[in-house]
Amino acid sequence: MNHERRNKIAKMLESNPTVTNSEIMERFGVSIETVRRDLSALEKRGVLERVYGDAVKKNFINTEPGYDGREKSNTKEKQAIALAAKKFINVNDTVFFDIGTTVWMIAKNIDESKKITGFTNSLRTAVALAERDFKVSGSIAEQNMRCFNIDKAFIGVGGISEEGITDFIESEASFRKQIIKNARTVIAVADHSKFSIRAMCNICGAEEIDILITDKKAPGNILKALERNGTKIVIAP
Repeated sequence: MNHERRNKIAKMLESNPTVTNSEIMERFGVSIETVRRDLSALEKRGVLERVYGDAVKKNFINTEPGYDGREKSNTKEKQAIALAAKKFINVNDTVFFDIGTTVWMIAKNIDESKKITGFTNSLRTAVALAERDFKVSGSIAEQNMRCFNIDKAFIGVGGISEEGITDFIESEASFRKQIIKNARTVIAVADHSKFSIRAMCNICGAEEIDILITDKKAPGNILKALERNGTKIVIAP
């Protein structure tokens, strides 16, 4: 029975690179102690790594999936997050849209009547029909953005934990730091697969995230920790 359940947990990680303890408990009707034993056994087999107690597909935290793969993963959750996020955009706002599939969906769903002034470092966002995710980051982009004040910045997330948000690419992380400095309201958007992931580059601490928009599968322990640091949590319906 243990062997069969552990194989099923490994199978879960093939379609979703991170799985929470609570998801495993609910699916198999087992206790937290059993989950911990299963994850420990799978970790010894090299199937996964445990981050803050949850299961993360082996090597997932060291590399970022390709854009096409990210666009197709957790689509329903990302769409729900995008619809929840656009409610924070007011008429005539100055808004920054970060790189990322969830942020791209926000931009696609904004009503034309909002008449916003938009900034983005993603040509996929700027040009809806672009076939690839072209992006602008690095020192020149950062210097340009220092000239502008932003009402709301929607920030993409490589990984999120109780400590804050991280990213996989240094130049993008540095650019996001500049945006956060210039923004009146920082809104991070992340589906549940980004939780308990600590990528290589730090972006900001939890106290700098004003609002986090996520889906109902996000782990409650991390959400509560972020709330204690002053982050408003919005669960997309």
